[in-house]
Amino acid sequence: MSWVRVRLLIWKEFLQLARDPILLRMLIIMPIAQLLLLGYVVSADIKDISMAVVDLDHSPVSRTLTQSFSASGFFEIKEQLATESDIQPLLDDGKALIAVVIAKGTGAEVDAGRVAPIAIVVDGSNAQVSTVASSYAAQIVQAYNAQLASSYGSVGGVPQIDAKVRVVANPTLATVNAMIPGLVSLIMMLSLMVVMSMAVVRERESGTLEQMFVTPILPGEYLAGKVVPYALIATAQALFIGVLGSWWFGVPFVGNALVLMVGLLLFLLVCIGLGLLISLISSNRQQAQQAVVFTLIPSIVLSGWVFPIDSMPPTLSWVSQLLPLTHMIEILRSTFMKATDFIDMAVPLLALTTFAVIFFTSAIFATHRRLREM
Repeated sequence: MSWVRVRLLIWKEFLQLARDPILLRMLIIMPIAQLLLLGYVVSADIKDISMAVVDLDHSPVSRTLTQSFSASGFFEIKEQLATESDIQPLLDDGKALIAVVIAKGTGAEVDAGRVAPIAIVVDGSNAQVSTVASSYAAQIVQAYNAQLASSYGSVGGVPQIDAKVRVVANPTLATVNAMIPGLVSLIMMLSLMVVMSMAVVRERESGTLEQMFVTPILPGEYLAGKVVPYALIATAQALFIGVLGSWWFGVPFVGNALVLMVGLLLFLLVCIGLGLLISLISSNRQQAQQAVVFTLIPSIVLSGWVFPIDSMPPTLSWVSQLLPLTHMIEILRSTFMKATDFIDMAVPLLALTTFAVIFFTSAIFATHRRLREM
């Protein structure tokens, strides 16, 4: 082995890398972005969990207890509801994750030195956040009971608040019930973006793209021929994973199948559009691969599939709403475990519609422009 030749080959590779500014920027920016994303997301505690309160007692005890939840920093009271029947619609559309019901007569029971039960209703569709939220609520009630015991001392009976936790949608809080639905969208995104990102750049590198367009094939026909096969394959993969996961792992499906299909169709258009745009802006397959990784990692980290969005700093929580995968996971989890309809899923469906129009339309125009330049 000649080390001189090896040294020259190493120098050649560095020169080629330096002449590829897009790939060079990705190699520098990607590890920094990953460190910052994972550092903030993994290390943060879950705070400002959306909460609804049903205060049927309107006593000093109920107001003090409500204030204890609000002042803890773990919960943010979004709604003050009039009746317990108002809780379920709020949980279905994701405006609240947990609700506290303080029954009428709670204050009188406490003043009489007796145990007063309150109900804590938790949305279990995101098992990780729901488990933590239940634990936080129990700690707050326990701290309030300690204050009551301290104020009453040893005189008479010591009143207590007894928190009765009830979990709706995924009552067992099984993590797999939240992970499998999200996996459906992740597989669809991964499959489509990897394939579509190579669609144009591969043929441009091999020279077959120029040969193809000396034939009578029109740009629209070429685009349809590229998109349809992989869209069908990705749809079949997603449906297979969803059905297999539901059957093998016992993941329930209680929602509206039509809502799910509309959401998957919109997400399909988003992924195809993103993949085509990456393929069009990439000069070679290496750039396309790096661009896909650069797009997928923030989506996986910030979408709420692995790390709860409630645990993220406010800035990253806001950024997560700009990711299509975030809204698709919300639709999947809700339709699998809740009896949701189009009204409940209006916000994520509207977000996906916006993304689909922007990315897919941009990809079509960019493809036509690129093909006209040839």
